[in-house]
Parts: sequence; structure tokens; C-alpha cells
Amino acid sequence: MDDRTRTELEAAAFRALRDHLRARTDAQNIDLMNLAGFCRNCLSRWYQEAAEARGVAMTKDEAREIFYGMPYSEWVARYQTEASPEAKAAFDSGHS
Repeated sequence: MDDRTRTELEAAAFRALRDHLRARTDAQNIDLMNLAGFCRNCLSRWYQEAAEARGVAMTKDEAREIFYGMPYSEWVARYQTEASPEAKAAFDSGHS
């Protein structure tokens, strides 16, 4: 496989992941962190870092909007729920 095709396939898989997470508003970031060790905020930060490494200016809020499909504050107001004590404890023990 040539590099261009590989990059295109990786980009397509990445967009599919982004779109999947946009649609799964029931999947809270703390749950993603506890299960996989990353969440939407991690993905948006990595995206922002990659943009900046290539000389593309991007704010944290701009990067987050790419992953949330709306401003982060709007997503939080619409979909974020209070984490359960168990989820908080799992996060604290796994990310100390």
C-alpha cells in the first residue's frame, strides 16, 4: 500500500471515530477515559497539536468543536451528566 492510500484510509477511520463519538452522546468522557484511556477532549487536543505542528493556528475551542460537532459548552449543557461515584473512583485510581 502506498503512503497516500494509507493516509487516506487512516483519515477515513479517524473521521468515522469522530462521527461515532458525536452520535454517542450517552458515552461520557469519564467513561471513555476509564475504558480506553482517552476521550473526545484528548482527540481534540491531539488534533490541535497536529495542526500547530504544521503551522495551522487552532484554538482549544476550535479543536473541540470539531469533535463535539458543536461548541463544547453547548455539548456539556445538552449531554454531560454527573459522573457516578464509581466512575470518579475508577478515574482517580487509574489516572493518579
